[in-house]
Amino acid sequence: MDLDKFFQDQNKKKQVKILTCGSVDDGKSTLLGRLLFDSQNIFLDQMNQAKIESEKYGTQGKEIDLALLVDGLQAEREQGITIDVAYRYFETSNCKFIVADTPGHEQYTRNMATGASNSDVAIILIDAQKGVLEQTRRHSFIVSLLGIKHIVVAINKMDLVNYNENVFETIRDEYKELISNFTFTTINFIPLSALKGDNIFSKFENTNWYKGPTLIEALEKTDVLDSSRDNKFSFPVQWVNRSSANFRGYSGTITDGKISTGELITTTSSNKQISVKNIYGPQGELSEAYSGQAITLTLSDELDISRGDIILSTKNDQIMKANQFASHLIWMDQEPMLPERNYIFRFNNSYINGKITDLVHSINVNSFEEVASKKLNLNDIAYCKVAIDKMHGISSYSNNQKLGSFVIIDPYSNKTIGVGMIDHALRRSSNISWHEMSINKKTRSELNSQKPCVVWFTGLSGSGKSTIANILEQKLHTAGKRTYLLDGDNVRHGLNKDLGFTDTDRVENIRRVAEVSKLMVDAGLITLVSFISPFKSERQMAKDLLSSDEFFEIFVSTSLEECEKRDPKGLYKKARAGELKNFTGIDSSYEEPENPDLVLDTNSTNAEELADQIINFLQVNKII
Repeated sequence: MDLDKFFQDQNKKKQVKILTCGSVDDGKSTLLGRLLFDSQNIFLDQMNQAKIESEKYGTQGKEIDLALLVDGLQAEREQGITIDVAYRYFETSNCKFIVADTPGHEQYTRNMATGASNSDVAIILIDAQKGVLEQTRRHSFIVSLLGIKHIVVAINKMDLVNYNENVFETIRDEYKELISNFTFTTINFIPLSALKGDNIFSKFENTNWYKGPTLIEALEKTDVLDSSRDNKFSFPVQWVNRSSANFRGYSGTITDGKISTGELITTTSSNKQISVKNIYGPQGELSEAYSGQAITLTLSDELDISRGDIILSTKNDQIMKANQFASHLIWMDQEPMLPERNYIFRFNNSYINGKITDLVHSINVNSFEEVASKKLNLNDIAYCKVAIDKMHGISSYSNNQKLGSFVIIDPYSNKTIGVGMIDHALRRSSNISWHEMSINKKTRSELNSQKPCVVWFTGLSGSGKSTIANILEQKLHTAGKRTYLLDGDNVRHGLNKDLGFTDTDRVENIRRVAEVSKLMVDAGLITLVSFISPFKSERQMAKDLLSSDEFFEIFVSTSLEECEKRDPKGLYKKARAGELKNFTGIDSSYEEPENPDLVLDTNSTNAEELADQIINFLQVNKII
């Protein structure tokens, strides 16, 4: 065998990335098992093991259960369902295929979205006995949202409806109505039986009324040509390559277009234009490079470029700088998404702090209805507005999937908790700038003869926060210091009178107070803030608004039992009786500070002495 020719032929084969999705028990695993089996991509030991397990777990009597060739998890074998995203590989004489086998259960929608994010074509299975289901609608919406242009609607289990043409046509017409507003490029409707093999690799007389392609023919004809090569050049920098003192290159993968030596480029962080000196690929120097290639660029002159910057052709007007944008979002975490909570947004090679500022609406993916919402739960999909902490190069997802997408990371657990597809930049990104004033924080502080800061009291209701803060302000006032006390109850009479006590409202409550505190510090004041502020994320957000020497977190440590004994407003009694919902410590959580600047123990020390401890703390830190 001529191995060189074999590998050359293999490299010439088209590669198609496939997503399989459908409702539970539509036959996804059986279909994939059939594809592997009929394409002869199963090893002998795999077949032997499948035969053994078919007797134990199988559903086909003495016959081999093809689903067991792909349901890899023990739980999947025992329950007969797909849980994880499993990637499988097979090939024909014309094509190589990578298949993402995704779960059908609604609670695993995030897994399905993960599989869809890098696929060329989606096979959407529909059980001929059940027709179009809610999960069919959900999966079709997500496939469209994530930009897959080619779909195959595989109407499976035709053998169980006696290969009835009317059943096929009814399902086909209903599905066409379902996707009438979607923008798929190609759609193939194929009647098949994954179990029997009908219309997978070859046609059978059972469906002699069907004149379309087999499944494998439809997949082989999928157009996977990379249209991004025709777009204008964009290149996120992954690594500044300093292999020697005399070499500076910029490494990464081209997301769009092509680049040639001598071509003029710029970056999203600079208006300067310089030319490309060299292009290096894995095999050496190149004269030009295209979308999808990993390369290193050297430039004709020095330019301040770092990891996360985007190098562009000077003609590229599709990439814009923005720090606010509108986006579709898929939430992927058990903990709900709350507007105004701080998260980390990852764009290609950049990690930027930010928040969802406005949940415009969530989307009922079963009816495609837009629904007013205050938070997102696991697998929810929504249209949101996002604000990040600095300007960044972005594109609409429809124009550039790499630069138009992002993931959301929890700053504490480091888990990926959401994914987003950018729609457009918000105009206020470029229309609003900071106006410098002649009188600033420094001059106001000098006039007040003090260093402004925020002293943030946190603790359960009844812990003594307001009492201690009130005594502290009296002592500072007597000492001639200029202060202001923001108290949780008092602020809810005005600024925050529109907010309730849900987690969403609590986050917004603290966001507003944190912004007011920042303005108070800018005014040169020592600002005392007395709020339960139950979530560490929001306390961290307040801290991040100021310099490290301007924010001090004071934990008023009082046990829940002691707070209930005190119960100065009778709130705990009402909460225990079910008359007061979302009460911190009872049916709403309180997250204790992990590293507060000062801990006050109200069990052993009275409020007057605790206020003196804070005075001493402020003196040590040269605030007063």
